[in-house]
Amino acid sequence: MADNDKPTISERDNGPFVFRNISSLRAEDGSDLEVKPVMALCRCGHSKNKPFCDGSHKTVGFESRGGKPAGRDRLLSYEGAEVTVTFSPRLCSHAAECARLAGHIFDSTQRPWIIPDNGTLAEIETVVAACPSGALALVGQTHRIPERAEIVVEKNGPYWITGPKLDAQSAGEGASLEKYVLCRCGLSGNKPYCDGSHKDQGWKSGG
Repeated sequence: MADNDKPTISERDNGPFVFRNISSLRAEDGSDLEVKPVMALCRCGHSKNKPFCDGSHKTVGFESRGGKPAGRDRLLSYEGAEVTVTFSPRLCSHAAECARLAGHIFDSTQRPWIIPDNGTLAEIETVVAACPSGALALVGQTHRIPERAEIVVEKNGPYWITGPKLDAQSAGEGASLEKYVLCRCGLSGNKPYCDGSHKDQGWKSGG
């Protein structure tokens, strides 16, 4: 594949994300949306045509940067007999896939909130792969990349990106270049990446 045919993501200053050569885009309801060679997707949180940009960023005064990230930029380790799981608070988007898939291992109401020995290695690997932001990883292994659409629009949440590269600074400690989440509510303090502010502030996508 030639470089100019590869899927990429760029930012317009104080404007939308521009996606090029994307092969798959999944809507909030799980349906597949039509993809075009170049697409502008909303990241101010106010478009009436989500996930696509309708120019609302101009009227709401959206800014590409600013604010304070919700999570600390550090890498925490949780050691088990078979595997050690790492967690980066700065990257977490609160998708809660970990609790949904293996709440007996990943329980945010407990301390420590990750106990690898409470489950199997297969369960942990499944959770790490499902984590959309790359906040969870395994020591000694690269980030586990799931098989899903290149762009997944989370209901009332961010864009889940799998594969396409973004021309921007790293999201934080332990970040993956192939799997990450992009803010689409306009509230993140770690833009262009999601920092979970949509959940903390009760943002709703409206469709």
